[in-house]
Amino acid sequence: MTTEDLGKTLRRLRRLAGLAQEELSERSNVSVDVIRQLEQRRKHSARLPTLHALANGLGVELTTLLGDPPAVSSQGENDGPKFVAVRRAVMPALWAPEPPPPTADFSPDALRERIADGWTRYHAAEFDAVMDVLPGLISDARSGTADARRDEREEGFAALGKALQLAGHVAVRMGKTDLALISLERAMDAAARSSNPLLLPMLVNSTAWTYQRQGRLEDALGIALQAADDMKNRGLTETADGLKVWGGLTMSAATSAARSGDYERAAGLMGHAEEEAGRVSKLPEGGDSRMVSVFSPSSVRIERVRLAVQYGHPDDALTLAKGMRLSKDTPPSWRTWLLLDVARAHTDIGDAASAVKTLESLRKVAPTWMRHHTLAVAIVRDLWSLPNHPPGLRSLAEFLGVAG
Repeated sequence: MTTEDLGKTLRRLRRLAGLAQEELSERSNVSVDVIRQLEQRRKHSARLPTLHALANGLGVELTTLLGDPPAVSSQGENDGPKFVAVRRAVMPALWAPEPPPPTADFSPDALRERIADGWTRYHAAEFDAVMDVLPGLISDARSGTADARRDEREEGFAALGKALQLAGHVAVRMGKTDLALISLERAMDAAARSSNPLLLPMLVNSTAWTYQRQGRLEDALGIALQAADDMKNRGLTETADGLKVWGGLTMSAATSAARSGDYERAAGLMGHAEEEAGRVSKLPEGGDSRMVSVFSPSSVRIERVRLAVQYGHPDDALTLAKGMRLSKDTPPSWRTWLLLDVARAHTDIGDAASAVKTLESLRKVAPTWMRHHTLAVAIVRDLWSLPNHPPGLRSLAEFLGVAG
C-alpha cells in the first residue's frame, strides 16, 4: 500500500467502526485536525506513535491501517484467475456433481504431505505458490471423502478440513474475510466427520483470527477461551499436538484482550501460555508438526514481544526479546516478525542506532519481505525524518525507496 492510500484506509476503518472523527480523536488521543488532514490527503503520513494510537482507537492491528504485505507476488491482482480458482474450490457451483471416488492411485499419505507442504509455503509467505496448488488439494480431498471405506473416508474429511483451513488463511491475507469464514465453516463441517479431535479447535483458532481482522474482538476472545477450556476439560492437552493447539488458542485470546484495551489480561494469558509451553517437549510426540498450531516457548515469547510493542510498552518488548534463543521449529516468518517488532520498539524509545542495526539484520534474512512490508517502510521513514541519521540508515532508506 502506498502512503497516498493511508487517508482512504483510515476513513474506511473509522466508518466501519461507526466512529465520527471526534470520537476517534477521543479514543486515540490524536487531534481531530490530524485525522481530518490524513483523511483529506492533505497529510500523507504520520509518525509511528500517531499511527499506533489511531490503530488502537480503531481496534485494529497497525498493519491493518498501513496495509499487509501483498499476498500476490506477481501482478497484485488479488481477484485474478488464481484467486477465482480458489473461490470455486471453496464454493463449488450450485448443482455441481458429487465428488467422484478416489482413483486407484490415490494416496492419503501423499495428499497429507502436499497439504503440509502448502502450510510450509504459507508460513514462508509464498501466497502465490499456495494459490497454485490449493484448488487441486481441495478437489483431491473431496474425492477422498467419497471413499467407500470408513477409515479412509474419515481421513479424507480431515484432509479436506486442513485444505479448507489453508484456503481460509489465504483469503484473510487477501483481505477477503467473509470468504475466509465460509471456508472455515465448511472446514468445520468436514472436521465433524473426521476422527481428528484437534481439527475443530484449530479451526476455531483460525476463526478467532478472522474475527480479529473484522474488528469482532469480543467474539474472537469468547470463542478462543471457550475452545481452550473445552480442550482442557476433555483431556486433549496431554499430548504435544494437543497442547500446541491449546496454546495457539490462548495466545489468540491474549491478542484479542490486548486489542480490546485489556493489556493486563493479555499479559496474564501470555504468561500462562509461556509456562505451559515448557511442557511441550516433555509430552508424547504428535504427528506432522506442520499441520498443527505453532506453539513453543520461543513462539510465545515472540507474541509477547509483539503485543508489548503494539500496545505501547516498548521497554517491556526489548526486555522480553533480550537474549532470546529461538527453537528449531520456529517458522522463518515468526523470526522476521520478531526483528521487525524489535526495530519498532527501538524506534519508539528513540534508539535510532539500534533500530537500524535490527533492520539491517532483517534485510539480510528477508529482503523481499521487508521491501514489500509497509510497516518496515514506516519505521525507516520515521528514522529518516530525524535530524541525525545513524550509520546504515541511508542504505536502508534507498533500499525501501524512502530516501528523497
